[in-house]
This record gives sequence, C-alpha cells and structure tokens, in this order.
Amino acid sequence: MSASFASALAGARDAAAAQHYPQGALYVMATPIGNLGDISLRALHVMQIADALACEDTRHTQALLRAYGIDKANWIAVHQHNEAEAAQAVVERLQQGQRVVYASDAGTPAVSDPGARLVAAVREAGRPVVPLPGASSVTAALSVAGAVAEEASFVFAGFLPAKAGEREDAVAALAAEPRVVVLMEAPHRIDSAARALAALGGRHLTVARELTKQFEEVATLECAALPAWLQADPQRSRGEFVLVLHAQPLARAADEGTRVLAVLLQELPVKSAVKLAAEITGAPRNELYEAALRIKGGKAPPP
Repeated sequence: MSASFASALAGARDAAAAQHYPQGALYVMATPIGNLGDISLRALHVMQIADALACEDTRHTQALLRAYGIDKANWIAVHQHNEAEAAQAVVERLQQGQRVVYASDAGTPAVSDPGARLVAAVREAGRPVVPLPGASSVTAALSVAGAVAEEASFVFAGFLPAKAGEREDAVAALAAEPRVVVLMEAPHRIDSAARALAALGGRHLTVARELTKQFEEVATLECAALPAWLQADPQRSRGEFVLVLHAQPLARAADEGTRVLAVLLQELPVKSAVKLAAEITGAPRNELYEAALRIKGGKAPPP
C-alpha cells in the first residue's frame, strides 16, 4: 500500500459502510483518469466487499488496487473484443448472488469505453446495476472550458473517424451543429484531427490534455489556430485529449434558426415549427416565435 493512501480504506469504511449494497448486483465504477487521489471513498469500500472485479485490463486495475492495499483474487477480463461473451460470465456470478464491480481503464465505463453491452446484458437478465460515479474526462473538460452556460446544451460526439474522408465529413457536420460538442482524441491522431478541425475557422475550441496528470494543460483558442498550437511545443501532441468545441455564436444560431423555421412553417403550425427549429439549431425559442409571426404576417397561431 502506498503510504500516502494508508488512511483511505479506513475513511472509506467510515464514510460508506452504512449504505446498503445489494448482492447479485453489478457495480459500474468510475476510476481515476490520471490522479489516483480521484477515486471515491464509496468505490474503495465496494471494491473491498466485492466478490469479483471485472475490468478492461486486469493489470491496469490491479495497479490501482495495490496503491490502496486492496487484494482481490477473482478477476474477469471484459474488454471490447470479448464483452458480449464475458457478460454472460458476469451474469452467472450475479445469479449466484455475488457482487461484481466493473471498471474500464480510466474514467466512467460505457462512455467511449467498454461497458454498455455488459450493462445491457445484466439488465436483460433482470439483475440490478448500481453506478459508482466519479472521474470523467468529459465533465472535467466541460467544467474548465466555460462553454456551457445557462440554457445551453452539449452533445458528446466521441472520437472523430480515423479515415481522412470520413473525418472531414464529420467536421463538416460539426460546422452546422450550434451546440457545444465534446470530442476525444488519441495522441497518435491529434495532428490529423487538428488539421481537420482547422476548417471551422474562428469557432472557439478548448483543448484539455492529460487531465488530472502532472503535465495537465488546458487552452482555449480558435479552431484555425489548433495545428500551430500543437506544433509550438512537441510535448503538446502527447497524452490523451478532450476537445470542447464551443457553441456557435448566437447571431449565427439565430440566422440558422430563422432559415430552418421558414422551411418548417411551410408544413407545420407555428408552435410546432418554433419548437422543432429551436431543438435543431439551438436558437432562442422566443426569438423564433417572433420571427414566425413576422413570416406569417403578424398573425398569432390558433388556440
């Protein structure tokens, strides 16, 4: 056990042991994305009382357990190449009344990581699934980007396609997306992704690199400047990336909203057209309503 973490298990027991932890349940556990101190006390406690640990890479998860002095003998490998088959082994253990914890390599499982098929199989078998929330690179990046204000929304797009043509098509689609978009990228593809995203010009992007680790770096710049920013320091192309594409400027969203609204009004009542145009473009609904009245010649919708 790491000396700096020696008191963590006692703290976990004091903080979390009083809660009920049903048997025959799958516990989906978030793990640190870099800093081992980001594990939750409840996760530490559940790992101690679990009958088996399922994980993406047993070596990776064992390192986490060793740091906190937790010793487990029952391991199940569940990764992208065997998830469907391994899920049945997990279900069998749950049907025997065992508590099984699942962790991907880092962060929250089933978010651009394996886990979704496992959870679906467990639910289909009628067994409970319990979340153990914690570290997530997606929400960590959003929290320091300053991109999601009140009444705004974001979408999680994951990794851009690996093939150049498909990647360019994906970026072209992002150009028409008015909301905040969260992307992830690996170090060996970040330069290609940067060149593709540069096509978005002056739209702002927050780059979050090596979150929670020693060389963590967060910067906000225009998409067109991303390739040069990476090339300015060779270290910047290393590590895991989360990219937060900021929302379209309101004026552009409003213009796009009016254009979409005009098309919808040809087929739909005002209220329905306004609702759909707001959802599609992110433009404010009250402004779209006023635009709809202008398009309709000032006539209010029927009751």
